[in-house]
Amino acid sequence: MATAVDEDLKAPASPEVEEPARRRIGQKPPIEELLYYANIQRESYKDGPDVEHTSKFNQILHWADEKTKEVPADVTVTPLDLDDSISEREKEKLNAHRALRTASWAAMFYLITTDILGPFNAPYAFSTIGYVGGVFLYALFGIGAGYTSLLLLYMYLRLDSDRFPVRNYADLVEVVAGPIARRFATAGQSIQLIVIVATVILGNGQALFQITQSKLCFIVAVLIFGLLGMFIGQIQSLKNVAWIGSVSVYLNVSVILISIGFFANSPPNYVGANAAYGLPIDPPAPIQHVAIVDGTLANKVNGAMNMVYAWGGMMIFPEMMAEMRRPMDFWKAIACAELVIMIVYVMYGIVGYSLQGQYVLPLAYQGVSKYAWQSVGNAITLLTVTIAGTLYSNIGVKVACKIFVEDMLKGPTLVSKKGRVIWTVMVVFYWALAFIIASSIPQVQTLQGLIGATFLMQYSYTFPPLMQFAFDVIVDATKADPAYVPGQPLNRIDTWKDMSRWKRVRGACNSMKYKFHTDIQGLFTGRVWFKWMNFILAVAGAATACLGIYGAAITIQVTFANGAATSFGCAAPV
Repeated sequence: MATAVDEDLKAPASPEVEEPARRRIGQKPPIEELLYYANIQRESYKDGPDVEHTSKFNQILHWADEKTKEVPADVTVTPLDLDDSISEREKEKLNAHRALRTASWAAMFYLITTDILGPFNAPYAFSTIGYVGGVFLYALFGIGAGYTSLLLLYMYLRLDSDRFPVRNYADLVEVVAGPIARRFATAGQSIQLIVIVATVILGNGQALFQITQSKLCFIVAVLIFGLLGMFIGQIQSLKNVAWIGSVSVYLNVSVILISIGFFANSPPNYVGANAAYGLPIDPPAPIQHVAIVDGTLANKVNGAMNMVYAWGGMMIFPEMMAEMRRPMDFWKAIACAELVIMIVYVMYGIVGYSLQGQYVLPLAYQGVSKYAWQSVGNAITLLTVTIAGTLYSNIGVKVACKIFVEDMLKGPTLVSKKGRVIWTVMVVFYWALAFIIASSIPQVQTLQGLIGATFLMQYSYTFPPLMQFAFDVIVDATKADPAYVPGQPLNRIDTWKDMSRWKRVRGACNSMKYKFHTDIQGLFTGRVWFKWMNFILAVAGAATACLGIYGAAITIQVTFANGAATSFGCAAPV
């Protein structure tokens, strides 16, 4: 009986067979080679901790059934100090990648929940769509996010190895779309991350400005958090970021509970709602809450996009997996985090909207009339949002170091002494750039909506199923090629320029209806229904992103027309 391993590897993973001397890093290897070493890497995890808790998941993925494998469980990649076929610099890179693998799935759970900048816009999202649309869309986007997260995990485990590590989102893109697509993916991720950090600085500066009752110049308040980010951002390992991330999770929950108590014992912030929406103050209109809200398309789209952001952290998931001891356990972090996020967001959204109705503010805890109660929420979220910014800057700096230091300048890795100095300089520069963006464009939070729809939606809902579709097609096309043997040239019988290769992909799909019960050919590969389902999901994600861009553009037009703040000025945006 053929198996996924038989189809993908076509050769026994013998540790005696070694690849001859050639450059392995900075050069995209063929898909057969990536699959071969990734399989060996997965086998090596069996000797790691908590293996008894992962066997069921591995069996589901058809990777842990040793009876159907030719690869023994104790196979490992040849130690680097015995492998003379790679340079010292390449050995340093690979050992540095291994040294970063320290985080557990529990740490990743805290990072995923920290990744979300707080559920404080959930009541606002409900106010734009209503109870029915709010619950339905949160559930729909949550299910979609869970599915696309598992697709990223699946591709990561099929491709990552010590020899050819997958360290970021762009590495996955390159496998299925080539180096040019990788550059675009890296650029989009970098833009999104730096704007998020700028939004963090701006939001914290605005909160401090309100706490001091406008007695502190706004640009000074923003500068304070830019400098604080430079200090906290020196934490290099995601494992260590997770420690403070756990604090952020509990603080966010405390703000939710406290603000709900404030909502129940205080009228809405009519002044703030009047400034934001033009709603009447004297006398205020009765609080309204409905199942389905009537409103403009742009307003409803903005509400939906606020819900998307609750699940839009997939752009940094591969970076998280790259620092785990056992990345195959990442599914546990996804499941627990999504369950918590769903419960917290929906509960807070329903309660906040029920108590404040149309007067709810985008940051719900600021929607109470008493200044002291507003200050409590502002003070706590100053810390939680800063921690979230630290996480994004950590990933952003690592992406920048990979591009500008390791690849372009052929510099040291981040775990070396020189690398740590470079890390310090890059962190300071990163937060300084974010400060400049936040100060020069005080309405940057509106740009976040546009960039989120342009990039974040794509990385979360469009690219993962599209990459899975391409990955399945590429792997199917290798079925008739000669067996891959390490150290020997790879000779394919045809190329993508030949119709025969495309026919073979179609033939592999069609053959599944005859072999479905006897040979599954891998978890996903060869299932035509699965491939085209992913393709349709990718198109749907792109269409939703276009709606988000439309809604964000309308919001930006209105905000810039009515905004009073100036670049590098003392006046706050609101």
